Amino acid sequence: MPLVIVLTMLSGCVQNHGEHGHSHDSPAGLEPLAYTVYTQRTELFVEFKPLVVGKESKFAAHFTVLGETFKALTEGTINLSLIVDGQTASAEAAEPSSPGIFRLALTPKQAGTGKLVFLINTKAYSDTIVIENITVYADDKTAMESDADEAGANDVVYLKEQAWKVAFANTPVLKQPFHNVITTSGKILAAPGDEMTVTASASGIVLFAGTSIIGTSISQGSGMFTISGGNLAEGNIDANYKQLKADYDKAKADYDRAKELVKDKIISEKELLETKTRFDNAQTAFNAIAKNYSSKGQSVSAPMSGYVKNILVSEGQYVAAGTPLATISQNKKLLLQANVSQRYFSMLPTIKSANFKEIGTGNILNTADFQGRVVSYGKTADPETPFIPITFEINNTGNLIPGSLTEVYLKTSVIPDALVMPATSLLEEQGHFFVYVQTGGESFQKREVTLGGTDGINVQILSGVAEGERVVSTGAYQIKLSTASGAIPAHGHEH
Repeated sequence: MPLVIVLTMLSGCVQNHGEHGHSHDSPAGLEPLAYTVYTQRTELFVEFKPLVVGKESKFAAHFTVLGETFKALTEGTINLSLIVDGQTASAEAAEPSSPGIFRLALTPKQAGTGKLVFLINTKAYSDTIVIENITVYADDKTAMESDADEAGANDVVYLKEQAWKVAFANTPVLKQPFHNVITTSGKILAAPGDEMTVTASASGIVLFAGTSIIGTSISQGSGMFTISGGNLAEGNIDANYKQLKADYDKAKADYDRAKELVKDKIISEKELLETKTRFDNAQTAFNAIAKNYSSKGQSVSAPMSGYVKNILVSEGQYVAAGTPLATISQNKKLLLQANVSQRYFSMLPTIKSANFKEIGTGNILNTADFQGRVVSYGKTADPETPFIPITFEINNTGNLIPGSLTEVYLKTSVIPDALVMPATSLLEEQGHFFVYVQTGGESFQKREVTLGGTDGINVQILSGVAEGERVVSTGAYQIKLSTASGAIPAHGHEH
């Protein structure tokens, strides 16, 4: 497994740890070494005294499982090998002495430069971590002469035991393509054709069916309302039905009689056609009201399947024919409409996608994940507003609410090699932005950074950190609180 970062720290780390319960008993006066090594799956932070031939060396190896959790490795076997000029000294820990910390001890056999190899075997995965260029000294005197000066004494100490108890993660700062971004406000709207209005087919009193509840799903043809005549003296649908039925019955009887009379030349063909026309008109009028009529009144059904978005009338309300009763939305397509300042007008044709933030959850979503596309952008400005709209059509996965407001990050031209890190790494203090850079397993530096743009997920860094450095992307505020309180728990690291 390739190594991502290897950090070597000498006595500076030791001084800070000694203040917080680390046991650094060293008869020879040698200050311990500390290494932090990353693979794709594991972080190793290990402390041990300089290695001397024939002297037992104790290792406090801290293992963190990477990914989303950054939690302590709580089970498994660790095999440690020291290899120098073909000579191998080894040790094994079958379980952690405390969650995440495995204690091992070995005695070097050969002086020279070699490597430490940690083999991790757990139920979930296996990994190999190698630390190169490890010096084994012939005696204590040689080790003392090579002891390094103190470094990193001003680093902030935040112990693994603290990080493992909270939400914590770090992320390497990388160079990658990044977009120039226009940050603005926007709104989620229903797409045209995705909604239909249910209207009254007759005049009368509105009575609700059981499905007329906002937010419920409904199938095409399901009854939503009944329009009854009630006790109305005028515009009574029941009286209207009876009248139209009587007109239909009379027109049908007249037409049937005329068909017989025309055979005997008693009436003319013209009179027959006039009788048929009256019958057709009466039949059309009667069928229109009889189609959804029952003894309870005229039934109004859903014109399409979807969800009841709005109810526009009240139970018992009188409505005239054509009055809107409700709105049904399929909720399959939505529009994301953002308002852009006029000064960005020339950049609108370059916008192909956008991130947007869900109100309430704070989740950052991307139009590309919803098969989104730009459907239009304004070609002129409204004299009453300085903004120009740009509109995306997106698929609705069921979690987006039409009518909700959102913050939008419009992506324009690409910056090929921008220095990028997660926006969650930032801490703001009086208008200035800071991050915590992890310089070692338990060592951090607070750095002020200069920002470029942000797409809501990542942020471009112009200065303050370098490529490859790891910044705290989750849990930076906990480190800040810890340094403010000065409370650092003791855990007795043994060297």
